[in-house]
Amino acid sequence: MENNYFIDSDKLSEKALKKKHELETNPSVRTNHMEYINGMEHINSDIFSKVMSEMKSYDYSQYTAVDVRRALTHDTCTVEDLKALLSPAAEPFLERMAQKARLETQKHFGNTVYMFTPLYIANYCENYCVYCGFNCYNDIRRMKLDMEQIEHEMRIISQSGMEEILILTGESRSKSSVEYIGEACRLARKYFRLVGVEIYPVNTDEYKYLHECGVDYVTVFQETYDSDRYEQLHLLGHKRIFPYRFDAQERALMAGMRGVAGSALLGLSDFRKDALASALHVYYLQRKYPHAEISLSCPRLRPIINNGEINPLDVHEKQLCQVLCAYRIFLPFCGITVSSRESESFRNGIVKICATKVSAGVSTGIGDHESKYTGKESGSAEGDEQFEINDNRSLDKMYEDMSGEGLQPVLNDYLYV
Repeated sequence: MENNYFIDSDKLSEKALKKKHELETNPSVRTNHMEYINGMEHINSDIFSKVMSEMKSYDYSQYTAVDVRRALTHDTCTVEDLKALLSPAAEPFLERMAQKARLETQKHFGNTVYMFTPLYIANYCENYCVYCGFNCYNDIRRMKLDMEQIEHEMRIISQSGMEEILILTGESRSKSSVEYIGEACRLARKYFRLVGVEIYPVNTDEYKYLHECGVDYVTVFQETYDSDRYEQLHLLGHKRIFPYRFDAQERALMAGMRGVAGSALLGLSDFRKDALASALHVYYLQRKYPHAEISLSCPRLRPIINNGEINPLDVHEKQLCQVLCAYRIFLPFCGITVSSRESESFRNGIVKICATKVSAGVSTGIGDHESKYTGKESGSAEGDEQFEINDNRSLDKMYEDMSGEGLQPVLNDYLYV
């Protein structure tokens, strides 16, 4: 099956439209989403089976207020306690959950909140994911920054005072090779103390190469841990292979990365089961790699170009708060990131309870930091964004607001010796 459907023209070709329709209407033409493609490394980890077994057997309707009260009295939160805290029965106990989560956060993180910004360097993609603005069949402006443009963007971002950057691309090996990403990471080390990547999953030797280029941590979102729903949403490309994506964080740790992050994209499937699987994925990674820094995020669906009607399925701010408090109670040492997908008011509140990291000065487009940070036109073309953000605050504004909430903003806490 072909993997490359780059949209360089204003409209999809007739051939591409025909292929798109065939993929949507005829499941038999799709590759098996559980079978590895040639070149994909298989590490035979036991974490996959543990997480999938727990998630599939999770019946949250069986939990009662008694189970929730019991979970909140325990000093150490068990897996069974976590299931109770994620259940509908826990919703009336949200205030008590928030109080307990806040105590855990203060105990292990004090009043600090970490800040970073993402930098998208390319938006070409070879995957057809029906909910993503970058998907290969979405008619958007595609762009890939060259090294001079990347350095220009990095220089502008670093002048704001930011010390941690997350480099992102669309998932296209042919347009954004591992070597291209590595070169961008070497540039990033000139301007930033911490460098992360959020790219297509790669093999252990490739993660090792990126680590040698200066990458500190890797972020990979599983999107949904429901393999059947995953198959329905990812119709084309390497991302379609569910278990290969699942093991990405472990391959990165095996390659020497200092940290990894991930989660489900809440709202694609049953968010309670996805939240359970996300937390257990981190839990088992922590037990297997106790030296690693492992973080959780909590993204919800956001509208994308050419589809402004996308909204998270049944995941409102109250449910999101419940998930985040359960994460903190179950994983007291885990970093929790709340992105600019969420509103200013929600992020201001959640960092005082359980979140430890926020993005600032965010753009999900390509090559537009000069206009965003300085108000000046860059003079070059810009690529379209992956999704709409909700919180547009700059680093200065975010720093001021976090300080005003009684928190201590942190731009870097890691020194190389």
